[in-house]
Amino acid sequence: MDKETTLIIETPDGGVCPVRLLQKILGGKWTFIILYYLTLKPTRFNELERKIPNISHGVLAEQLKELEKNHIVRRQVMPTTPPQVEYSLSELGQKFLPVMQGMIDFGKLYAKSVPVVFTKDAGSR
Repeated sequence: MDKETTLIIETPDGGVCPVRLLQKILGGKWTFIILYYLTLKPTRFNELERKIPNISHGVLAEQLKELEKNHIVRRQVMPTTPPQVEYSLSELGQKFLPVMQGMIDFGKLYAKSVPVVFTKDAGSR
């Protein structure tokens, strides 16, 4: 990472805490939803916006910028007229796939074990 994108997450004893570091990198409200869709295939901004209906345009743009800055997401400008931008997981982001799969598996297990009710606007709260 260059100096502009270096994150400094210290523990009280001055060491680096990997849990706090991940929390900082992946702490956005919509980060895991965005990453989920990017695990399926490279995706354009408008398509992500359609798949995540409760996210605002600005928040999606900001969270994608943060994920790109933190080397989790790759932004590719396609040489078309008008230019199109496609987002995908970076090489480092690909290494997150087993973690994401574990989260998906736990979510399925949890949903089978505990009554879960989603309302139509639950994501906007």
